[in-house]
Amino acid sequence: MSDISQLAPQPLWRWFEKICSFPRPSGHEAALSQYIQQWAKEHQLEVVVEEVGNLIIRKAATPGMENRKPVVIQAHMDMVPQKNADKVHDFTKDPIEPWIDGDWVKAKGTTLGADNGIGMCSALAILESRDIAHGPLEVLLTVDEESGMSGAFGLQPGVLQGEILINTDSEQEGEIYMGCAGGVDAAITLPVTTEAATSDSSAFRLMLSGLKGGHSGANIHLGRGNANKLLARFLFEKASDLQLQLVDFQGGTLRNAIPREADAGLVVPNAQVDALQQAVAEYEALLRSEFAIADPDMQLTLSPMPVASEVMSAQTQQQLLALLNACPNGVMRMSDEVEGVTETSLNLGVVSIENQQATALCLVRSLIDSGRDYVCSQLSSLATLAGAKITFNGAYPGWKPDNHSPVMAIVRDTYQSIYHKEPVIMVIHAGLECGLFKQPYPDMDMVSIGPTIRFPHSPDEKVNITTVGQYWQLLLAVLQRIPEKA
Repeated sequence: MSDISQLAPQPLWRWFEKICSFPRPSGHEAALSQYIQQWAKEHQLEVVVEEVGNLIIRKAATPGMENRKPVVIQAHMDMVPQKNADKVHDFTKDPIEPWIDGDWVKAKGTTLGADNGIGMCSALAILESRDIAHGPLEVLLTVDEESGMSGAFGLQPGVLQGEILINTDSEQEGEIYMGCAGGVDAAITLPVTTEAATSDSSAFRLMLSGLKGGHSGANIHLGRGNANKLLARFLFEKASDLQLQLVDFQGGTLRNAIPREADAGLVVPNAQVDALQQAVAEYEALLRSEFAIADPDMQLTLSPMPVASEVMSAQTQQQLLALLNACPNGVMRMSDEVEGVTETSLNLGVVSIENQQATALCLVRSLIDSGRDYVCSQLSSLATLAGAKITFNGAYPGWKPDNHSPVMAIVRDTYQSIYHKEPVIMVIHAGLECGLFKQPYPDMDMVSIGPTIRFPHSPDEKVNITTVGQYWQLLLAVLQRIPEKA
């Protein structure tokens, strides 16, 4: 067995080693789902597969706890696929390669999938156990949380039997979450027309890389660079002076991950090559100064590319660069009600050009619907000014805090009794599925806990080993303290 499987608690880490062998980016959870279904049936557990792909696995109460309120432990099966530029990895085929670095588990050049793999593995380990006390138990494993929450959207009313739901998708030990932001996806599209490139010119690939990126909810307040925004800023400022002609532009891979890399193909008159090289060097130095703390390792590189025969028309180029440069990004407003928590944000996550169309994908998050709607109106205005179209889809509600939640009180008191300190009761800016669960199950009492995970949605993702043990201890103790049915 690997070193990972020898970590404590072993039942959880053995499962984590197993799931790392299954590719599971959003939309590719089928192989892992089939494995879990087969395993559950072999262990005489009841399995329900919803039409959308969610798994619901039921386990009877341990002796003496049959009258406890039934509990749902919930996690999502999918993970965010992000890798370093020099890493050869196919997330639909290749396994994740976890390794231990001190008190952390990381992955070799890719996202780790601790988000939400640790939560999923804790649920599976409890299902597998014979010595963990609990009342009637259901484990809900949803699909597609990271790319659209279609699993949560598709959860049917009347399927779950539990009265209490413990979401395991939080990422800070010592914090208990009782609310989260809602969100909506925005897609801005602009037709691309082309023209012949000027003669007596050279072509280059300009690439911005080495940024930290991260989760567009949990990390948006850290002020990290957005590769799409920073590259567009340079091109917008220098295109006219250097007579640049844009061949293409692409950056980011997911609307819910802060983009770490972006690049553009350029054609420049030979007489301007030296000036372009100097401008690139000066801009890299400027960015390194501006982001010396938040993103110290960024690089801006200019490399020759084959001469392009066609470039964007002057009008398309002007519209696209103005659109990207003006597009809002980052924290829009901090919460007045919850100190230190972002209320409303926007992430310009993906820019791509395909089939004569440029597309910018954004994710708007907000704790309040009015904040989300205002940012959407800003994007609509921007699209109008740029001569582009905009569509909104996948809107999901936030999870409204309930200060009188009985299960939150149980988790809080249990944490205090174990660790002799008060946990922090929080509302998270990231999107949890609880808000969607409240629609088919409005009376279900919900709470969210988890271990400490740093830099989710980026190849720097890592999970703290000590806090996994603390999360596990808290989860098992909470299950023992669930009260009897009224």
